[in-house]
Amino acid sequence: MADDAAYTPPKVWTWNKESGGRFANINRPIAGPTHDKDLPVGKHPMQVYSLATPNGVKVTVMLEELLALGHSGAEYDAWLINIGDGQQFSSGFVSVNPNSKIPALMDRSGPEPIRVFESGSILMHLAEKFGAFLPTDAKTRAECLSWLFWQMGSAPYLGGGFGHFYAYAPMKIEYAIDRFAMEVKRQMDVLDRRLAESAYLAGADYTIADMAVWPWYGGMAKGLLYEAGEFLSVHEYKNVQRWTDAIAQRPAVQRGRMVNRVFGDPASQLRERHDASDFETKTQDKIEAAGGA
Repeated sequence: MADDAAYTPPKVWTWNKESGGRFANINRPIAGPTHDKDLPVGKHPMQVYSLATPNGVKVTVMLEELLALGHSGAEYDAWLINIGDGQQFSSGFVSVNPNSKIPALMDRSGPEPIRVFESGSILMHLAEKFGAFLPTDAKTRAECLSWLFWQMGSAPYLGGGFGHFYAYAPMKIEYAIDRFAMEVKRQMDVLDRRLAESAYLAGADYTIADMAVWPWYGGMAKGLLYEAGEFLSVHEYKNVQRWTDAIAQRPAVQRGRMVNRVFGDPASQLRERHDASDFETKTQDKIEAAGGA
């Protein structure tokens, strides 16, 4: 591979499949399906197709929080989409999300199915549908949505920028790592200053803004993303740490982060969720103890 310092961009860019790093097998400069396969459909109103990345966790946490409030219409089937195997490029998945990214939702509660893609859009759809976790007064609603869209705009720097160059790129590029580390620390400082003013991002109450931000920045605060906690001195952000811990104690959050999880402690994994009882009967450690299925 050429020395990065000596690289001169060509007049016309071409796709080099050998330089894509860890995810070279699934990254490509074109959209659309790579193979024909229908998505499964379960018995519940909400059909989720996802993986327990930070973006996927947002949606399963929201659904578990809605169920905890007694909204039975939020019952859902969560189907595992293994992005490492390219399952997000099936014809069925692309029909739900033409951008081929998890999570994706099919709301089958009405006479005609509604597709919803992009995690922030899914959170808003569910919050408005069930009248929960989205403030109704204009000022607090605006604050909530501002932080929700802040996260949607900031996550590419944290994930695709810092995460890629720090953890996944085929070579370490000092300039790229420094540039994105600086931006991630600035974002953590933005959060810390806001959380010095209020218990949650929109104010006194927990909302979809917290559900969107917590899987990314809470994970970073605890050193769970990219094993970069020490590198970024995340212990310095005391208000983010307090907020992260408070959300992590919520039972619905604990359940939601297990769904479609295929990594970490087997006891923390529920690869697919089709009933509330699955948390007791089908966690991955019990499956493996029973012989694996």
